[in-house]
Amino acid sequence: MIKTSPARTAALAIVVTALTLASGCSDTASSEDNASTIVRSTTNIAGAGVVGNDRDTVGLCPAPAPLDPTGIDGDTRPVGHSEGITDVPADPMRVVVLDAASLDATCALGVWERVVGAAPLDPDFRGDGDQELYLGTGIAQIPSAGAVGTPDIDAIAGLSPDLIIGADSLGPDMYDTLGDIAPTVFTSTDEGWKGAFLQSAAALGRGGTAFEELARFTADAEQVGRDVNAQQTQASVVRFLPDSFSTDAPSTFASSVLAEIGVQRPPTQVDTAATGSAEDVAAAEGDIVYVRFDGDAGEDYGTSVMTGEAWEGLGSVKDGRIFVVNDTVWSGSGLIAARTILEDVTNSLNAYVS
Repeated sequence: MIKTSPARTAALAIVVTALTLASGCSDTASSEDNASTIVRSTTNIAGAGVVGNDRDTVGLCPAPAPLDPTGIDGDTRPVGHSEGITDVPADPMRVVVLDAASLDATCALGVWERVVGAAPLDPDFRGDGDQELYLGTGIAQIPSAGAVGTPDIDAIAGLSPDLIIGADSLGPDMYDTLGDIAPTVFTSTDEGWKGAFLQSAAALGRGGTAFEELARFTADAEQVGRDVNAQQTQASVVRFLPDSFSTDAPSTFASSVLAEIGVQRPPTQVDTAATGSAEDVAAAEGDIVYVRFDGDAGEDYGTSVMTGEAWEGLGSVKDGRIFVVNDTVWSGSGLIAARTILEDVTNSLNAYVS
């Protein structure tokens, strides 16, 4: 296991945050952030510092990105996607999004206020609204269009969208059904989070900005890696399920972001995922351990493991190097989620829980 350097041991304070990244998102003067009304309570779970509960999402979603140039027909544009090529409005105004990555993209491109319905990823992180809080209180209030994987067709039709964006995991039959309501684009899950972002952006008429934002993210991730000396740390990434835990495989969203930063992984997590239990926690060990919980049941099981004798025997626990992160973000997809992970790593990789 890679040891921390003396310079890094000087970092004794951390910025800690709650699992419910409760704050607001605003991209226009008319969209007020109501973050001051949110209670940010949890800073420690079973001895682990919680990363993110003071994150401020005011202005998280920028002003609308400039529209891409159109072709001969200025009213529509062809967009290639997993199901073929679809003519969509050049500048869609009533959008329904059916997966977390597409909802994230509407924020990153500044057009979230055009979303009239969305499929929420996880009800445990919704607060008083229908959508995930990590994108802010404004987006959290967007009406539900069914759950991810099970769109509510009647609700979607009632929203009168001019564009529907989802993922190819919904299948060709669902694509045909949705296509009868409005032009529909399905992003390809085989293209990774960046590919999905670019496809969503093309459907929203802002592919040029998306390319620029991904290039900026790559540069920022590399800079964060240099700032925190990322290659000197092996970070374990653990997700607690209701009755077990698993480590992240290299192919997961969080793993790909960590790799871009330059954070190393323990040998047991370099090639594949691993599972563990309250009695067998060796797979979780690392110089630092990021943990997240699969809903309330995952948190109940996770806290029981994290207060057990085997877990408390881990070197990372003894060193105070266990941090809880937001499951919706680290299990999610999209540019805003990726930038949130950059922030989490900046605020924790060289830190210790006091």
